[in-house]
Amino acid sequence: MRLVLFVGAVFGGVAFAQATNKSETYFEELERFRSYGRSPSFYPTPVGTGLGDWASVYQQAQSLVSNMTFEEKANITSGYEGVNGCGGNGGSVPRLDIPGLCYADAGAGVRAFEDVNSYPAGIHLGATWNRDLAYMRALHLGAEFKRKGANVALAPSVGGLGRVVKGGRNWESPSNDPYLTGALTAPTIRGLQQSVIACVKHLIANEQETNRKAAEHLPTKVNASVSSNLDDQTMHELYLWPFYDAIHAGTGSVMCAYNRVNNSYSCQNSKLMNDLLKTQLGFQGFVVSDWYEHKSGVGSANAGLDVVMPVAPLWNGKEGSLVDMVNNGSVNASRLDDMATRIVATWLKYGTLEKGAEGKGFPLNPTLPHEYVEARDPASKTIIRQSAIEGHVLVKNVRNALPFKKPKFLSVFGYDAVAQGVNTPDPTGFTSWAMGHGGAQRYLNGSAFSNDTLFRLFGASEIDSVTGPSVYLNGTLISGGGSGASTGVIHAPLDALKRRAYDDDTFLFWDTSSYSPFVNPASQACLVFINAMASEGYDRKNLTDAYSDHLVTTVASQCSNTIVVVHAAGIRLVDPWIEHDNVTAVIMAHLPGQDSGPALVEILYGEQSPSGRLPYTIAKRESDYGHLLEPDIPRDDHPFYPQSNFTEGVFIDYKHFDQSHIEPRFEFGFGLSYTTFAFSNLTIDVDQTATVLPPNPDVVLPGGISSLWDEVGTITCVVSNTGNVSSAEVAQLYLNLPGEGPSKILRGFEKKVLAPGTREIFKFPLARRDLSSWDTEKQQWVLNRGSYGVMVGKSVLNIQLVSNFTLQ
Repeated sequence: MRLVLFVGAVFGGVAFAQATNKSETYFEELERFRSYGRSPSFYPTPVGTGLGDWASVYQQAQSLVSNMTFEEKANITSGYEGVNGCGGNGGSVPRLDIPGLCYADAGAGVRAFEDVNSYPAGIHLGATWNRDLAYMRALHLGAEFKRKGANVALAPSVGGLGRVVKGGRNWESPSNDPYLTGALTAPTIRGLQQSVIACVKHLIANEQETNRKAAEHLPTKVNASVSSNLDDQTMHELYLWPFYDAIHAGTGSVMCAYNRVNNSYSCQNSKLMNDLLKTQLGFQGFVVSDWYEHKSGVGSANAGLDVVMPVAPLWNGKEGSLVDMVNNGSVNASRLDDMATRIVATWLKYGTLEKGAEGKGFPLNPTLPHEYVEARDPASKTIIRQSAIEGHVLVKNVRNALPFKKPKFLSVFGYDAVAQGVNTPDPTGFTSWAMGHGGAQRYLNGSAFSNDTLFRLFGASEIDSVTGPSVYLNGTLISGGGSGASTGVIHAPLDALKRRAYDDDTFLFWDTSSYSPFVNPASQACLVFINAMASEGYDRKNLTDAYSDHLVTTVASQCSNTIVVVHAAGIRLVDPWIEHDNVTAVIMAHLPGQDSGPALVEILYGEQSPSGRLPYTIAKRESDYGHLLEPDIPRDDHPFYPQSNFTEGVFIDYKHFDQSHIEPRFEFGFGLSYTTFAFSNLTIDVDQTATVLPPNPDVVLPGGISSLWDEVGTITCVVSNTGNVSSAEVAQLYLNLPGEGPSKILRGFEKKVLAPGTREIFKFPLARRDLSSWDTEKQQWVLNRGSYGVMVGKSVLNIQLVSNFTLQ
């Protein structure tokens, strides 16, 4: 992400409350947070050797690096203020034709520039449960980055994983489940890296925005970043799981996070970078800091950090010199060689452009005359549309409310039905529009949402965190806010409905501004559009809002066929109105990108049957999430060192509901269709000779011990379309592993389109990793002996087929 606020007095006179006398006393009694750490150390940094298919580019990179001076090697590790609008610019070595790499946001489109597409966001991709779409979406997205002159796409996101239900950035990742997240992340990386370097983020356990950054830039300087404190098993089985997939898929870079992990900052945490990432997972690319997240020179270099963005005063500026550190022995010369080699090898493998093309489509000020660089490919349109369609999840449909059959009279209500009123850049760069808040120009109470407020939110470092808007009042929500936002041209729902109504001779009424609208009694159906906003920089205030709920119930009280469409950047509770007799259908429309309207219309009119499935759990009430609902905030016993203790272990989302025996409103994996499916013929074929420990544990490739990826079994079932409509079904495999873990964990899924009356075999290949758990004593993945429960169904609670197998 690109931040320009943490330099000098950029807050435009925004006043910050001074620390209390009590807090100042606490502060004086504690050591400075830069030296405060308890995470286990792991040294030295493993030297990249070109494992797997990295061998040839490593040979080339080593040859180039051997001809560099110390100064040139250090130069390419550091970010610099550029002459373009890239999110970050790396240093170059002109005499060897090595350019400065252009880094750009993000996961749903090239942010804040023209002539690009707005793709469905991570959470929307998660709801598709479609690996093929993940690849094709990323293939076109990566090509747009390349055409604009980017070498590195700062995507995809796999963390936060949704531990904190109100987490502001949950929407950037596909799911609250590590298996589903990893399964969609791997093809995303392969697609992106057909054109550019992928940067998977954020390493690791980056689960809340509140106190996400140390308050060095604030006048009060009152706190360190929040520390995510978790045990070794939870780390491997939950938060590290999708990083295995990302590195196995060949990701070229990894971004370390703002938060601390076990009280050591992620970007100077040797356990994370040297051990987990570069030793256990065999990572061959480079680690880049999140923006302005660099707190030590020698410490971060020796801990495994390779690149500092967007500037590096501690490595290449007034506060420190990496060259001096090498010359005085604080950092070994081989560590500097390894940094440079990793960067150059990754550039050679994935990130090369035509000479001089870096940043060509990123003007420093997009409001001044500049060269327009068209990044869109007409071939991407069908993929963007299909991705948008499949991420819609139908969670209620009674009395044949949907699909529509050329109704004669429709009424449309709600602020979310129309495009935002402003879609244009601002000369100052870091603005509401550029960060995805163009439709959030005011709060529900009518007060303004300003750029100054946005600056303050992105600090996210105050003890009493500021809260941003909870709904996007000034237009339909197509993405969340922050560095992951997308800013393409919006095709809003009302516009698409108008076009369809014209074609069908349907009379259309609409009122998108009233709080308590009048409903024409002639309406055959009423569509109500609401949303739930979330953003980088703050965690959500609530999972409902009274304004939107009032709007729904007001319309439903006057219309016997009310369909609610919810565009949501995260979990949105629906219990205030879900059981209302007149609410006949509900669609969780997530964040569909630019094709929001046309995609929805195809579903409403039955041109495609909905096939999305929830990638998270919707509760009946906020309290059902327990302590996972809210972010952790500083307490009196440690006001300067906020702690977030992951005492629940792996039991988040559906695992929490299962463990606590809480019935959700809509469970993980749930979604309705316009047809019906039947499951049958469960078969299990598992290698009974599989050893407890992985064979050849010394053979490590990108993604970990190579045998973890060996196929050790296959489970299949037959799914039949027993209805009258062609539709896709998502068959889901859950396992119950021997031991004390969750009773159900997702370990497979497949999505196929079935015509009426047809049947297909659905297959779930099982890798050794899928049947393994992390043994903290052996420090290894092990196949436990005993009975493995097998459950195949339509969701985590709608199990159709049950069996088991035993490993002796």
